[in-house]
Amino acid sequence: MALRIAGKDSPLPSSGEEPGTSRKIAQIIRFSSQYLQGKDEALKLALLTFFARGHLLIEDFPGLGKTTVAIAIAKVLGLSFGRIQCTSDLLPTDITGLSIYNKNTGEFEFHPGPIFNNIVLVDEINRATPKTQSALLEAMGEKQTTLEGKTYKLPNPFFVIATQNPVEQFGTFPLPESQMDRFMMKIGIGYPTRGAEKEILRVGSRREELYSIEPMMNREEVLRIQGDIRERVFVSEKILEYILDLVEATRSSKYILAGISTRGMLTITNVAKTNAYFSGRDFVIPEDVKEVTRHTIPHRVIFKEEFESLDKWGIIQAILEQIPVPA
Repeated sequence: MALRIAGKDSPLPSSGEEPGTSRKIAQIIRFSSQYLQGKDEALKLALLTFFARGHLLIEDFPGLGKTTVAIAIAKVLGLSFGRIQCTSDLLPTDITGLSIYNKNTGEFEFHPGPIFNNIVLVDEINRATPKTQSALLEAMGEKQTTLEGKTYKLPNPFFVIATQNPVEQFGTFPLPESQMDRFMMKIGIGYPTRGAEKEILRVGSRREELYSIEPMMNREEVLRIQGDIRERVFVSEKILEYILDLVEATRSSKYILAGISTRGMLTITNVAKTNAYFSGRDFVIPEDVKEVTRHTIPHRVIFKEEFESLDKWGIIQAILEQIPVPA
């Protein structure tokens, strides 16, 4: 199901934020799409995850534009950007940074790693060893990192976009369940349409142009929008009960060993609120929840071994369809 983004005729939120904020997000998507041929849906989902204060996992084959999506978001929002290329010999300190002895001062000085940026692209995360992957757990969950007994706060906002190749590829380490649950959404880019690929052949990649574009937002505006979504978008009791019904259905299904966690339940709620905001509303409707279930649920439930080979999204979809939708 495609996400709806408010257009020029869409109603605006009545919560008191600056007029046209949802329209500006729509303008950002339209503007960025010029540089992301055939990746409009991935861009919308990435921005949805970002403004919901979550982290994004993109699983797809190499060469489909995962890195370009991350760069576009950082540049258009005017935020700092860092990239970590994962390999089997990558160390945790290559991500977090480390203290280096300064012989002039006689003291150790902390040199921050690439994790100390607003938007961090962790490319091919499943090529890093489990020990290195674990260096991201505290950063993603607590937005801080602890080194040598000292805790360092990460920038605000802080957003991780991790990419991974299908686990069947050579030299990959599957992410543990605890780390998968820290990703608000898991999406795929997919191959562009024939028309989009023809345009790429005609004009070439436009990634280099992204580095010179003027930001359409700044850090203060981003934080204000995130605050408005959290505090001013209303979720009714009926919607809360509907989300709880979805969660309980996954926990009691005969196909599923471990259903949606409490973190996952909060994720669904936060993404639904952001989806409502993007659509120009200050209240959540059932469609806001239903539109994001494909990307927020399958990666955070564990299926029983005998059902691992089945279509997981098909099973989850069948489970969710049995739950009454509130009027």
